[in-house]
Amino acid sequence: MKKPGRKTQKHSGIDRRAFVKLLPAAGAAGLAISGLPLQALAQTPTPTPSPRPSPTPGRITKDMMHNAEKVIGIELTDKQEDMALPGVNRSLDSYEVVRKMDVPLDTEPAIVFHPALPGFHIKRAGAKTKFKFGKHEPAQFKSVDDLAFATVPQLAELIRTRKVSSVELTKMYLGRLKRYGPKLLCIVTLTEELAMKQAQDADSDLKGGRYHGPLHGIPWGAKDLFATKGIKTTWGAEPYRDQVIDYDATVVQRLRAAGAVLVAKLSMGALAQGPKWFGGVTRNPWAPDEDRQGSSGSSAGPASATSAGLVGFAIGTETLGSIMSPSSTCGVTGLRPTYGRVSRYGAMGLSWTMDKIGPIGRGVEDCAAVLDAIYGPDDRDITVGTAPFNWSSEVPLSSLRVGYLKTEFDGAGFQPPQNDQQRQLMEQRRTMYQEALTALEKAGVKMTPVELPKFPTQNIRYILTAEAATAFDDITRDGRVNQLSGQDPGDWPNTFRTSRFIPAVEYLRAQRARVLLMREMDKFMSQWDVFVSPAPNSASLTITNLTGHPAVCVPCGFLNSPPQTNMLPRAIMFTGGLYDEASPLRVALAFEQATKWHTMHPRVDWA
Repeated sequence: MKKPGRKTQKHSGIDRRAFVKLLPAAGAAGLAISGLPLQALAQTPTPTPSPRPSPTPGRITKDMMHNAEKVIGIELTDKQEDMALPGVNRSLDSYEVVRKMDVPLDTEPAIVFHPALPGFHIKRAGAKTKFKFGKHEPAQFKSVDDLAFATVPQLAELIRTRKVSSVELTKMYLGRLKRYGPKLLCIVTLTEELAMKQAQDADSDLKGGRYHGPLHGIPWGAKDLFATKGIKTTWGAEPYRDQVIDYDATVVQRLRAAGAVLVAKLSMGALAQGPKWFGGVTRNPWAPDEDRQGSSGSSAGPASATSAGLVGFAIGTETLGSIMSPSSTCGVTGLRPTYGRVSRYGAMGLSWTMDKIGPIGRGVEDCAAVLDAIYGPDDRDITVGTAPFNWSSEVPLSSLRVGYLKTEFDGAGFQPPQNDQQRQLMEQRRTMYQEALTALEKAGVKMTPVELPKFPTQNIRYILTAEAATAFDDITRDGRVNQLSGQDPGDWPNTFRTSRFIPAVEYLRAQRARVLLMREMDKFMSQWDVFVSPAPNSASLTITNLTGHPAVCVPCGFLNSPPQTNMLPRAIMFTGGLYDEASPLRVALAFEQATKWHTMHPRVDWA
């Protein structure tokens, strides 16, 4: 039967000979995203040149792909096939690299994924200790408006000592959300009624002698992929913009129990890709008028709102850079915990073996306090382990083995500069990172140059998109995916469609290869408690998102990257061992205390 809307090309039916020839092609076909850079997931995809050239002929032809559609049960339009075909051919190369790897027969695929290999032992003490902040300068203020950029430790002390009430803080942040949120396009839903009720409860509890801990009464914002009972949870995507879920996510429940106050559901890239959602592109508070400069993604709203002083802290998620990238871009602190640290119950699933939940704050101990409140098993997410999180700001730096990726700090892996402007930028980058490393050394951190394990990591990245395409297969098949705001080759709609061509055998082999990567990283991390790298442009970002290792990034300077006209924040990243967020947080705190970057905030005076 002739396919509706197909006018430019005729396809013959499948005879037995054609079908036999088709099978290897269908087995080799893949997804467009494998050939794209990390920014395609964590930031706004590069615009497609117009007019778009005709696809380059490859080993997989359009006729072959069209016939494969009949086998796998999906129909693409002529235009969609043109868009998908280059990615299908690119992915064939990745499949062939993975096929040549020697994967021992006893290597199990990481389907129900656990980052710890058999025999792994938790290094930290087995009993949870009571969370305590280190020493902090008290917040100086004449009115509550002066506290917009205060850290969680500062706000916590003011509330505990009743110098400021939760109701006062909540009204202040709600006012700022209403005033500045529209400019930044970082708010999906303001939860004003709920927030005022929770703030009143927090003040009443404190008055009655019931103090719930360091987050008591502090307003926060949730990335809009967490279920909130009776409140819209849109996932940033047109097909779900009116979705209301009838229960609260575990993270939402735990923060409520900790006394925190939910003031807003914050924007995210549509279905967790980039900063673009159905309301527009979330802006960076450091460059709110830059058309090309969003706040990165997909935790775009949480990073933007935290940076602009619209919330006390926020919760984001990361699959392949979506906490590290927006936190780095917006000049705030982001923590990606170990995979399986925080329950994902009630959170939108993108990649079941890679999704992680973590805090975004204005300081290292902000993130430590939030993690302490939300981690641990809930009898709903079977991936969550029982390892304790024992934070201490007083762990001697001399007791930690710290490496650093010297070649990355020197600029290796970057394209050689083509002109004077690029050479100047490269030199500025080297100088900024050298100053950051010097500050670490002066703070008492002894570092050794290290190199990451050599592994064809990029060739197994299709694990993510295979799982994402599975998660959203229904809207791919019924066409609702075509409602999403992004429809370029690097956007989810094309990726979901092309990922339907990933064979199960290739996916499972990649998961088995992933176990080999885990073993390599296990050997590497047995020698180091922490390693330091640039953020987020580090090879370690993809590796550790696949292996499940934790990382924290903090601002370390500013660069002017054309075509932007504003000086924008840059960050440094600290990665730790499995279930040991405390070590990278401790080294990050040393850097924070030795520098001024965390005290610098964007000038938010526009309405």
